[in-house]
Amino acid sequence: MKFTGTENYVASDDLRIAVNAAIALQRPLLIKGEPGTGKTVLAHEVAKALGKPLTEWHIKSTTKAQQGLYEYDAVSRLRDSQLGDGRVKDISNYIKRGKLWDAFTSEEHPLLLIDEIDKADIEFPNDLLQELDRMEFFVYETQQTIKAKQRPIVMITSNNEKELPDAFLRRCFFHYIRFPDRETMAQIIAVHFPDIQRNLVREAMTVFYDIRDVPGLKKKPSTSELLDWLKLLMVEDIPPEALRSKDSAKLIPPLHGALLKNEQDVHLFERLAFMARREKT
Repeated sequence: MKFTGTENYVASDDLRIAVNAAIALQRPLLIKGEPGTGKTVLAHEVAKALGKPLTEWHIKSTTKAQQGLYEYDAVSRLRDSQLGDGRVKDISNYIKRGKLWDAFTSEEHPLLLIDEIDKADIEFPNDLLQELDRMEFFVYETQQTIKAKQRPIVMITSNNEKELPDAFLRRCFFHYIRFPDRETMAQIIAVHFPDIQRNLVREAMTVFYDIRDVPGLKKKPSTSELLDWLKLLMVEDIPPEALRSKDSAKLIPPLHGALLKNEQDVHLFERLAFMARREKT
């Protein structure tokens, strides 16, 4: 069972090695990288390439580890008991299965994605250590042990918003997705827009990487934002020459809202344009 990449996802050699190493070791694969570098998409492509069903658990700031196992709805049971509902005799009617339960009981060998684990509380990863190690957990309300029929391939993404506990990191195989260089980015663009003009790609990538290199930028544009921008440039039929302009008044690229996502960065480019105009006078 080897991941060799897909026609829809440009994976580096290092990334392919990391995926296959985690599978061989039966360890969770922890993927870090800038937002928009394809961490979540990677799990989809690995599942597709290996023919595995995908179970996705998207983490929020309020998510608790217990929710990944199961939740007991005591309130509904109390309400139903007051209404004389016969379902209350079977407590399992009020157990809601979590994503780990779904993955553990899957008939096919599954891939479990725990997406953006760093959004949750700092104790969240540690609360899952035993379950991910032993591939089982106990349901106290029904006195049953849920064991994985087949050990899932586990992929975990993080945007590096907070540090993860050492005990959790020791159990993972780690890979950092580096931001694509120009050659790799050109391959990614070709996958998404096979018929795009080469001149437009060349000029757009020059503008894009120039923007990323601007000192003081609060949020650098990502791969996904470059793809959005290229799509808009094609829809609006913006010629490559419009991106090549050296006019200081046009320092901010057309349709820049796809690349610059906060007012501080827009103001930064406006100031740079103003300074460039003053230098010419």
